[in-house]
Amino acid sequence: MTKDQISIAKSQLREQYRQDRKARFIDDSWLHILSISEFVNKKKIASYISFDYEPNTQDLNQKLISSGVWLYLPRLLKNNDLEWVRWNGESINLKKTGKVLEPIGEAELVDLDLIIVPALHVDRTGNRLGQGGGSYDRALARSSAWKIALVHPGEITSEPIPVSEFDQKVDAVATPTMVVRF
Repeated sequence: MTKDQISIAKSQLREQYRQDRKARFIDDSWLHILSISEFVNKKKIASYISFDYEPNTQDLNQKLISSGVWLYLPRLLKNNDLEWVRWNGESINLKKTGKVLEPIGEAELVDLDLIIVPALHVDRTGNRLGQGGGSYDRALARSSAWKIALVHPGEITSEPIPVSEFDQKVDAVATPTMVVRF
């Protein structure tokens, strides 16, 4: 596939997957991922504040903070890259930017232990389809952290997701009932 064909295919899949997600959305919990071995003794974890029909990260983020983890949230830069800001769990330290809530405060150059990543779908080899801006792919490319994507049931696909040279794989994917490592 050419770059243009990959871009068109990904765009079409995003539209389909967003519609599917909206139609079958159920507000589940992903707290079970905290019991897997990759989370043990991790002190610097990045997550995100979910919006719309994304897997809900509210209880997960609060549990991480209450357990003593330093939780970092992404903030989108003008060049569509991400920076990480440590968050204390208080909503007063968030501001709405477009559809998403972003942390207020100083960004840190931090060596993260683990990154919880949003995804629309993940295939059986760890390729993820995100929202399309490439922000997470840029951030993941700079990190050696273990990466886990959160998806709803039915969003792990046996069909290969089209990938470009800049796309970054995840190490695992979690649904509300299971974790699959790649």
